[in-house]
Amino acid sequence: MAFPPEELLPTTRRALLHRLAVGQAEGRTPSLVGAVVRGGRMVWTDGRSMIDDHRPDDDVQYRIGSLTKNFVAVLVMRLRDEGALELTDPLDKHLPGTSAGGLTIAQLLAHTSGLASETPGPWWERTPGALRPELADVLGEQPMRHPAGSRFHYSNPGYALLGALVERLRGEPWGDVLRREVLEPLGMTRTTLSPQAPHAGGFAVHPWADVMLPEPLEDTGVMAPAGQLWSTAADLCRWAVFLAGGDEKVLSADSVAEMRRPASEPSGPDWVASYGFGTQLRRQDGRVLFGHSGSMPGFVATLWVSEADDLAAVVLANATSGTASSVIAADLIGIVAEREPRLPEPWRPLAEVDPELLALTGPWYWGPSAHILRLQADRALELAPLGAAGRGSRFRALPDGTWTGLDGYYAGETLRVVRAADGTVSHLDLGSFVLTRAPYDPGAPIPGGVDPRGWHSS
Repeated sequence: MAFPPEELLPTTRRALLHRLAVGQAEGRTPSLVGAVVRGGRMVWTDGRSMIDDHRPDDDVQYRIGSLTKNFVAVLVMRLRDEGALELTDPLDKHLPGTSAGGLTIAQLLAHTSGLASETPGPWWERTPGALRPELADVLGEQPMRHPAGSRFHYSNPGYALLGALVERLRGEPWGDVLRREVLEPLGMTRTTLSPQAPHAGGFAVHPWADVMLPEPLEDTGVMAPAGQLWSTAADLCRWAVFLAGGDEKVLSADSVAEMRRPASEPSGPDWVASYGFGTQLRRQDGRVLFGHSGSMPGFVATLWVSEADDLAAVVLANATSGTASSVIAADLIGIVAEREPRLPEPWRPLAEVDPELLALTGPWYWGPSAHILRLQADRALELAPLGAAGRGSRFRALPDGTWTGLDGYYAGETLRVVRAADGTVSHLDLGSFVLTRAPYDPGAPIPGGVDPRGWHSS
C-alpha cells in the first residue's frame, strides 16, 4: 500500500513563509510565489506581495525566461529517442542553411557550441521578434565566439536553433509541439507562450529608490525557445516531478537523467555550477541541485530539484532584478531537508532472485584490488571497492545477458560473465578488465599471465 507524503510541520511551513517574506522584502519585489514538492506532489505554497491582504497563489502566471530551455531540451531528447536524430549529428543534417550548420545538437543543448551569448542588437528580450524574423538575424555575420566544443559558453541563439530544429522535424510550430507532446500529457494547462489571466505584470524597481517602472511585454519570435514561456508554481511543481523521475508519456527516466549529467567537465572538485542538456546543476550547502533558472525583463524564476532529499522548490517573482530566486529556491529545499529529513525507504527483500545471479555476488578481485558485487532489483548489479580507493559502478541488465555501467569510471562500459568450457564461471570481463574470485587467479586469463611461483614472500 502506498501512503501519501506527510504534510509539513507547522514550524516548517512558518520557516518557509519567513524565507519567502524576507526574499520579497529584501529583494524589493512587487510579488513573489514559492512552492515545495515532496513525495511527488506539492506540499507547500505561499506568496507575498506589495499589496495589503493580497498573496498571489500557485495559479498566477509569471514569465519563466530561460526555464523555457529545459522544455525545449525535452522536445529534442524525444526526437532522439524516436530515432529522428542523434545528438552527435551536425545541425545542418536536419536544419540546413544556417551559419551554424557544423555544430552538433549536443553542443547546442549543452552550451558548448561556441555561439555568441546574445543576438546582434538591439537587445532581443525587450524588443519585438519582428525585428529578427529569420535565424540569420539572430546569428549575425560572425556568430562564433569560441571553437566548438572547447568550453561552456551560454548561448540564447543556440536554443533558437533548437526550436527551429523541432519545427523542421515535426512540421509545425515548436510551441504547438510542446503543448501536445509535453504539457498536456503532464497536466500543465497553465504553461503557455503568451500570458493568460491571472498573470503578474513585470516591473523594474529603481536601484536607489522605492519606485517602479513597468517592463514592456514582447513576443520574441524565433528567439522564443530561449525564454518565452509563462507558467505557474503549480504547473512547475508538476514539471519538477517529471524532471525527478520522468514519465513514459513524455520522456523516460533514463533520458531525463541523461539531461542532468554534466555535459562539460565541472571546474575542479569544488565546483558550484555545471550544465547538462538544457539543465543547470548547482551545488549549495552540500547538496546537488538540478533544474533551471530564468529571467526576462520584469521577471525571474527558478526551479531546483534535490534528488537525494526527494525535494523540489519553485520561486517566481515579477521584478527584473534584485530577487535572488535561485538562492531562495535552494533555501526552501534546505529548510525542509534540515527540519524534516527524508525517511529512507523500508528495507525489503527482492521479489524474485535468479540463483545464477545470486551465485555471482560477493568478493571479486581486479588484480590485488578487492571489490564486492551486490545484486539489486531488476537483475541490476552494483560493484563497490573494499576500502576508500578503487572504482565502483552500478550496472543495468541488458536483454543480451550483459550489463552496462551507469555511473563512475565504468559508465557506458560493458560487464559480462565469462564461463569456462564446463559452464562454470571463469571470470567477469569489465571493459577488458578481468575480475576473478581470487587475487590474480592463475586459472583465469589474466592479461600478461601470472608468475608460476604464485604468491610468495620474497
